[in-house]
Amino acid sequence: MGEKLKIIEFVMQIVFAVLSKFWKLCTSAGLILLLTFWYYGGVLTLVLLLIGGFGVFYNAQDLLLYYPEQPPQSRLFVDSPQRFNLQGENHFLPTRDGIKINAVLIKHSNPNAPTVVYFHGNAGNIGHRYPNVGDLHRYVGVNVLLVEYRGYGRSEGSPSESGLYLDSEAAMDFLISRPDINKDKIVVFGRSLGGAVAAWLASSKKYSPHIAALVLENTFTSLPDIAKSIFADLFILEYIPVFLFKNKYPTLERIQKITIPTLFLSGQGDKLIPPHMMSKLSSVSGSSVKKIVRFPGGTHNETWMSDGYYEAWLFFLQEVFNSKRTSGRHNVVTDQTIAGTALDKVLLGGQKPLAVHLPKLLDEILFE
Repeated sequence: MGEKLKIIEFVMQIVFAVLSKFWKLCTSAGLILLLTFWYYGGVLTLVLLLIGGFGVFYNAQDLLLYYPEQPPQSRLFVDSPQRFNLQGENHFLPTRDGIKINAVLIKHSNPNAPTVVYFHGNAGNIGHRYPNVGDLHRYVGVNVLLVEYRGYGRSEGSPSESGLYLDSEAAMDFLISRPDINKDKIVVFGRSLGGAVAAWLASSKKYSPHIAALVLENTFTSLPDIAKSIFADLFILEYIPVFLFKNKYPTLERIQKITIPTLFLSGQGDKLIPPHMMSKLSSVSGSSVKKIVRFPGGTHNETWMSDGYYEAWLFFLQEVFNSKRTSGRHNVVTDQTIAGTALDKVLLGGQKPLAVHLPKLLDEILFE
């Protein structure tokens, strides 16, 4: 019954989205179909109806994927980093197609700090991410550049797959042009939809040489895969060719070509994106330095609140930057499950509380 309700909700979302967005066009199309049926009969009308149905399916996909107005007022109000005791620089970055996107750079006090390029999920704005960003800044000791996609928050334009890729390029161009950023310590991070954007950027021949590490959290293998997973009972999706999916985000295909050190953060309580997709991404990753950390209680949007989350970041970055200082990267493939606060025991042998090691770890990451 639950799956059937999902399907009904899905169909109603499409109908409502199309009617509310294109009601004038829908009225005109209805009149044309009525006249066609009257003068030419049902066969031609059915053909036109099928063509129109596929057109609606194709163009309505953006309305079902991107939610810049959820929660309500997200396009009208973007919170300030100062409210979370963070000092941020606000910038409007130009993209190659002439759109200006909103971005906020949170600087660490140390000039040698790594910089995390933060790509968020498909809803809200960058203001909703400040609690997570504040913890990354404090506990992992990094600069954070929050990128607000086109059509979200204070950014111009409308979201699209190609547009989000252009937004990620603009973010990298901005960082590369900054004399106060350590170009050897740029880390690209994406959560959910943001993971697909991050993977695209890390697979780019132009930008991958500038990226020291990639971090993906609760990311899907591709958009057609996740659509078929969420609406498993909607059997017709199995017969829809991939080219009819307007947004594809083929992360599984791209991750195989990425050789950058990669950390996979997987919430095992994720009810939206099946955790096995993260396992699949990790298993086919082309990186010789890769690690997947599983959080048993981690949900889709709250894995960052799990015990051991920031420690996983710290140890991964330490490993990446230590390997860069040695003669070369060695093969490191790790699969860990973090239960409760057990990361101390997993990574440190349980000898001392992790807090004892944090200052030393930060020193190694930031100052060496």
